[in-house]
Amino acid sequence: MADDIKTRHDTKLAPGIAPGDLTVKKAKRDPGSDIDAFVQRTRAMQVANRAQTQRGRLIFALDATASRQPTWDMAMQTQVEMFEEVSNLDVQLVYYRGVGECQKSGWVSSSNRLANLMTGITCHAGNTQIGKVLAHARDEAKAKPACKPTLIFIGDAIEGDNIDALAPIAAELGELGVKAFMFHEPHHDDDDPKVESAFREIARLTGGAYCRFDASAPHQLAQLLRAVAAFTVGGVKALAAKPGAVKLLEQLK
Repeated sequence: MADDIKTRHDTKLAPGIAPGDLTVKKAKRDPGSDIDAFVQRTRAMQVANRAQTQRGRLIFALDATASRQPTWDMAMQTQVEMFEEVSNLDVQLVYYRGVGECQKSGWVSSSNRLANLMTGITCHAGNTQIGKVLAHARDEAKAKPACKPTLIFIGDAIEGDNIDALAPIAAELGELGVKAFMFHEPHHDDDDPKVESAFREIARLTGGAYCRFDASAPHQLAQLLRAVAAFTVGGVKALAAKPGAVKLLEQLK
């Protein structure tokens, strides 16, 4: 019966064409699909590169009223350790002094540039303006939501900035993801409990932390600045690895 079976592969060839001369045509590739795949790979690489090179932003805010000159000088000397602790850090200086003066610098990426900014500034008598500092941090966060800043504030007074007026702005910072680290230099007077209470409330509302430091021990402030710089770039995990960070960690939300 095998002889009676004809296979379906029997094909009549045109004269002069041998079976070995036959070629199989491959399906044409759509060049558009190659371009789409390339674009997707490029975009993925760009996103990955941005994530790797994302710079931390830290607002370094100080009370520059008359009583603050010794602490200002100490902060100017110790701020270098923020930059030594981490890379990819941009810092903006914010300060208030005198009657209604509240200034901000551009963003700087080196301790030398920040020190140069601070060197030419002297403290002047005046009232505290913490509300302006918090409002500025809020505006920075809204202007660049993909890279929200961390706020460091160094001061010793609350004065006219009543906590009831500051609380709504602090709460807004918390909603925006801006954590405030409130560093308090106490003077052991009647105002200290009020100042501590206000600073703690601002830290709580933003999900940040409060800490007292001794102006006669510069290493304490330097340690705090190193810890917050590490947090700004590397998050809680980076903060946890720093000496003296326990008091900050237990408060963070």
